[in-house]
Amino acid sequence: MKTIYQAIAVLCVYALLQPPVARAGQPAGQPSGGLFAGLTAPYRPKYEAPIRLSNSGRLESLLRAGNIYLSLQDAIALALENNLDIELQRYGFRIAESDILKARAGAAIQGVSSAISAGSSGAGQVGSTATTTGQGLTVYTPGTAPPTLDPVVSTQYNWSHRTTPQTNSFVTGTNALVQTTTLFNSSIQKGFLTGTSVNFGWNNNFVTSNAGRSDFNPSTTASFVLTLSQHLLQGFGLAVNNRYIRIAKNNYQVSDLVFKQQVMTTVAAVAQLYWDLVSYIENVKVKRQALAVSEKLYNDNKKQVEIGTLAPIEVVRAEAEVASNRQALTVAETLVLQQETILKNALSRTGVASPTISEAHIIPTDRMHIPDVEPVEPIQDLWATALENRPELAQIQLQVKNTKIGLEGTRSSMLPSLDLVATLQNNALAGQVNALPIPSIQGLPPQQRNPNSVSSFFIGGYGTILSQLLARNFPDYAIGFQLNVPLRNRSAQADMIRGQLSLRQQEIRQQQLINQIRVEVTNALIALQQARAGYEAAVKARILQEQNLDAEQKKYALGASTIYFVIQAQRDLVQAASNEVAALSAYSKAKVQLDQATGKILTAYNISINEAKEGRVGRAADPLPPAR
Repeated sequence: MKTIYQAIAVLCVYALLQPPVARAGQPAGQPSGGLFAGLTAPYRPKYEAPIRLSNSGRLESLLRAGNIYLSLQDAIALALENNLDIELQRYGFRIAESDILKARAGAAIQGVSSAISAGSSGAGQVGSTATTTGQGLTVYTPGTAPPTLDPVVSTQYNWSHRTTPQTNSFVTGTNALVQTTTLFNSSIQKGFLTGTSVNFGWNNNFVTSNAGRSDFNPSTTASFVLTLSQHLLQGFGLAVNNRYIRIAKNNYQVSDLVFKQQVMTTVAAVAQLYWDLVSYIENVKVKRQALAVSEKLYNDNKKQVEIGTLAPIEVVRAEAEVASNRQALTVAETLVLQQETILKNALSRTGVASPTISEAHIIPTDRMHIPDVEPVEPIQDLWATALENRPELAQIQLQVKNTKIGLEGTRSSMLPSLDLVATLQNNALAGQVNALPIPSIQGLPPQQRNPNSVSSFFIGGYGTILSQLLARNFPDYAIGFQLNVPLRNRSAQADMIRGQLSLRQQEIRQQQLINQIRVEVTNALIALQQARAGYEAAVKARILQEQNLDAEQKKYALGASTIYFVIQAQRDLVQAASNEVAALSAYSKAKVQLDQATGKILTAYNISINEAKEGRVGRAADPLPPAR
């Protein structure tokens, strides 16, 4: 047996001393496990790839002459490939998978997070920084703990040398018993989802002593022990013991829904940022036109003053209007630059750290427009669509389901504990005839032991031990039960009350969310209708202001008006044109909000959730406009 122990020790040392061999795609210094990689894999941490901060090639392909020519679809594709909020949620799947792995071992799980980032709003708007919504899923699962489902192998080795004084030499034949004992025990234990626990042990005891009255010296005793324990009340059944696994699988679905919700939120945010940028650029055009008109008026007045047909004060008024319009243009251009920075940060993994991206200007290739006819859909149908598509509602439904699953364990803990325990043991004994003389009795001289006086059935080495164990020559049987009855059981009752109250709270939150979704859809539809009406009114107001300015300019040319009224008409026209751009932007953003509220935003922009998970969009980038 010593040779076997030495061989096992050499193999273990060899496995630990194996040099690290890097696997493909594994960084240097990450050990692979060597020759015994399959045996040591469960005891080595699994390698997770580092984060990826390089942008997709789509961003570079849209660059031309220091400008990024960007359509809305390309902006969404860039967000799916590069946005860090979406990348962050991709790790949710791996976290959920780790919980499933842990639950299949019978251990308590940690849960997944349902928090998402709402992204950044446009430049100059309240709440321009990233915000987080949602909450972490707290896994509260009191009650009977499931059994350990992973097999556990235990090995015990002990060597001892003992010298024990004896008060009576009759039993051992000596007043100083000296024993050398080598103990080697092994066992394997596994639990099952039925509430069953099985333990198989293999025990060995090798003894050498100076006891003269022992028939065998050295001697070996061994046993096979099979112990089966079954919960009959508390902790009994699949429904109780697999609840962690079911909750972990539900949480994986939750992580999928959270990812979908993050994609929908990010897409909506990017679309609104895009339309904001388009409106800001259109507003810059309006401000430039206003500046050009005011400069023309200033130059005309200056010429009239020079020829003496106009008072000098009118030049001052016109010049003040030029300065005011130039300041408004500067503010509008600055707003565009700020919006470009925010949009770049949403579409790039490194934000504006790259000089190429930082210095480039975004040129939107899509224009805002309002359809001639607005599709009409009953509000009840929009509610039904939202309740079917909104991932938040599916999340809370799974959370309610998880709470009900957890209550099964709590309900089981209220029962008394009744366990059935059965043991089957095979024993064996083998050794050599004791060569020590039999101690003297009442003054008689010691005698040599007659080998024939000892049963030859027990003579031999470990082969004899195995034959006795396998033949079950010396079996032991035992069966029994253990019952524990808590008389007041207040702890379990409190857990059950809390679990039911938590379930009722979640059901209320579910109804609150349903009501909130209906409100959001209704408000989004009203906002869309209001934005359309506002745009139509803004267009009409701009046309009237154009006519008013034209009339004032004609009256001024005939001497029937003053420069003050002309400047006032110009300001009114500029404000009307800005209002038209703002109304068009409000409509575009209201359409995005309605798509988001009804959960149809992915369909509206032809987004594949699988492509979003992979971070690679198959759609090719829109062709760049021809170079000028």
